[in-house]
Amino acid sequence: MKRFLTGYCRLLDGLMGLALLLMVVLVFGNVVLRYAFNSGVTESEEISRWLFVWLTFLGAVVALHHNEHLGTDMLVSRLPAAGKKVCLVLGHALMLYICWLLLQGAWQQAGINWEAQAPVTGWSMGLFYGAGVFFALSAGVILLHNLWRLLSGQLQANELVMVKESEEQAELEALQAELARQAAPRPHQAARGREA
Repeated sequence: MKRFLTGYCRLLDGLMGLALLLMVVLVFGNVVLRYAFNSGVTESEEISRWLFVWLTFLGAVVALHHNEHLGTDMLVSRLPAAGKKVCLVLGHALMLYICWLLLQGAWQQAGINWEAQAPVTGWSMGLFYGAGVFFALSAGVILLHNLWRLLSGQLQANELVMVKESEEQAELEALQAELARQAAPRPHQAARGREA
């Protein structure tokens, strides 16, 4: 399942890159058309707005999978392992409930607005609200997988706190881990040290 989620998030990364590229082309192209040729593509603004909404929800799914959402770990990081596990279960249960609420609301909005057309493109407004449905389902699967890993004992101690206090702290920890990997003796180096 972990391999599936990793591949799924790689696919989402590609879709985010494509969405970002399309947004840049549409917006920049429209600016050039307006200033250079006194014309433009009327659909570009609406499509860019929709892409931005979908890009945000895609990014939130990927960030959830990689535990990159910011949060406050001041209390949880000081708890013993059992306390961290209890907080993780409670936090995931609350997030699953919020995903359920988001799924219900987005599903209802998508259904209500399915026949409504966007003003410029004429596309169904249900597609716009579908981003919430997509996020709620994807996030729910990731949260359930994390809970399963915790309850089955597959989570390691360093994974029990799944938020970071700040981006700088996350970068510092990644740098420290990289330095520790570089400082650790490699197997063939350790064997040479024993022979000498």
